[in-house]
This record gives sequence, C-alpha cells and structure tokens, in this order.
Amino acid sequence: MVLPFFALFLIRDRGLGVAAAGQLVALYGVGSIVGSFLGGWLSDRIGSIRAQQFSLVSAGVGYLVIIQVESLGALSLVILLTSVAAEGFRPAVMTSIAHRAPRGLQARSFALLRLAINLGMAIGPALGGLLALHSYSLLFIVDASTSWLAALLLAWMIRRRGPSGAEQEPRPPASARSPWRDGPFLLLALLVTAIGVSLFQVFSTMPIYLRQAYGLREDGIGMVLALNAALIVLFEMVLTHWAEKRNRLLLIGVGSFLIGAGLALLPLGSSIAWAALCTVVWTLGEMLVLPQTNTVVAERATAGKRGSYMGLYTVAFSVAFVIAPLGGTWVYERFGPEVLYFGLAGFGVLLFFASLALIAPFRTSPPEARVPR
Repeated sequence: MVLPFFALFLIRDRGLGVAAAGQLVALYGVGSIVGSFLGGWLSDRIGSIRAQQFSLVSAGVGYLVIIQVESLGALSLVILLTSVAAEGFRPAVMTSIAHRAPRGLQARSFALLRLAINLGMAIGPALGGLLALHSYSLLFIVDASTSWLAALLLAWMIRRRGPSGAEQEPRPPASARSPWRDGPFLLLALLVTAIGVSLFQVFSTMPIYLRQAYGLREDGIGMVLALNAALIVLFEMVLTHWAEKRNRLLLIGVGSFLIGAGLALLPLGSSIAWAALCTVVWTLGEMLVLPQTNTVVAERATAGKRGSYMGLYTVAFSVAFVIAPLGGTWVYERFGPEVLYFGLAGFGVLLFFASLALIAPFRTSPPEARVPR
C-alpha cells in the first residue's frame, strides 16, 4: 500500500523535489539489499516462517516511525532501517515455496503466491490512494496494521501445524553449491537487475508522470496500479499453466520487451484509459517474467541453500530498486519523460536478446544444483 505512493509522499507531504525524492526511494533500495541477504540468511537458520514474522512485525513498527520524523537525516535513517526489515520478507516467503512445493508444481506455486500478493495489491493501491487524499499518515498506519495482522496469521498457522510449521531446511552438505559460485545463476541475477530497473519505474517515475502529465490524483493513480494487480489475479495462473511446456528464458525475454514497450506507450496519450492500456501491456510482460524467474531460481537452488539462492535473487531486485529511482528521476528531470520512456523500449530489446543468450547455460543444471525430491 505504501510503496506506490512513497515518492509522492516525499514530494507532497515532506516537500522534497523529484530528484531528492528519488534519492530517498533509492535509499529504500539500499536497505532492501541488506534485507534480502538477511531474510535469506535467517531462513536457512531459524526457518522461513519465523523469518517472515520478524520482517512483518519490525516493518510495521518502521512504517509508524516514518510518519513521526521530520528532519531529512532522521527520515533517511528510518527509511533505511524499515526497508531492511520489510524486504527480508521476500526471500523468506519464496524459500517457503521452494522448500514445500513439489518440483513439478513450483511454477504454479510461485504464480499462486503472486496471485495472493496481488489480491492485496488490487485493493491496496486503490484504498491507499483514497487514504492519501485524506492523510498520508493513514496510509502508513493501515499498512503497519496489515503487516502485524499477517504476522499473527503466521503464528496461528504454526500453532495449528505444530513445530514442523516453522521448520528450517536441513544443513547443506559440504558439496552444496553456493550461489556465489554458480556462474549461470549470477548472469541471471544481472539480467533480473536490468529487468527490475525497467519495471520499477512503475513505483518511481510513473506515479509522478501520471500526476504531472495526465493530471491524475492519488486515487486515479491508485486505480491504474490496482488494474495491474487485478490483471495478475485474473490471468497469471492461466498464463503460467500455458507457459509450463515452453522455454522459460524465452518467455522472460518476451516479457522484458513488453515491460519496456508498455512504459514507452505512456507519452503517446494523456487519458486514464490510455494509462490503463499501457498498464495492460507492461503487466503482461511482468506476468511472463516473474513466475518464470522465480521458478528458474528455485529449480537451480541446492537443497539446504535455498535461502541463500533466494536471498541473492531478491538482492538483484533490490539493486534495481536503487538504480531505478536514481537513474529514472535523473533522466526524467534532465532530458524529459519522453526520453526516459522511449529509451526503455530500446532497453527492452537488449534484454530480450540477453535472455536468449542465457538459454544454453541453463539448458542443463549441475547435479549438485538440482533439488532432490
């Protein structure tokens, strides 16, 4: 709920300029790098469920502190610490899926996880936009409350299932492959970072552009972003089922191109209907990319090292979340939004061919990297 309006909160509620807001959003990305490592590390040691609980409780506290501080220095510190806490959730929940889902159903399992997340995202931005019109403080308070509610739900699940509900993976054997020594995986992580730089313009420059060029208020921006979530809820499981027999890296390449193409369409219109059409295009790209990258990583991960693989994988997105607002807002202010968004279309073409180049390295996985079933 908070993240789609974070840049607007800094500009409209805290009085920062576009570039300064972009720097603080990038600082959130810096914290998310640490959080991604922390979430993966904790998942391998205390269990992925408990790691999720730790993230949810501490992030909720951070959201409430953000709205209490005024100085730029204090705001920067709190944003950094909150992002460390909040972003530890992603590798932990993905480790849970990789650990529990049967190998043949991992793609569907990750798509189901994204469906659950996007059910919330279908409501969150729309409700968040209405709350932000009244008070940005309410936006953070409600997001903190839902984080704590999720932590309580996990505690209830653990009690129902018994001690095994919070189990951790077994210690990896001495021969277990580290993600840092897995060359094809590291190349994939670089590709994911580049894709994230395009996709995360949705959370950094796109809300600003929809406000300035399209004249949309926060509630209108929230509805556009809610459309993205609704499309994922309605169609991603079907699309994932269709994609199961197709080459994952080819689909990642096509999706990467569509993300850039959808954003490149933004300067060609100015109505909310056109913004919705652009959202359909880049959302289709997102639906092709993310379930496939999730599955490729899960299938590549060594048993006992899933948390480390998922942690480094989410670090790739975190690095993108640093680069995207810094680079995006810099190009936006210096050269104009048209240069930024048209440039993303060309970037999408490069990402398509980069994805194709990874097909051969991923055609066979080393035995020690395969997840035993």
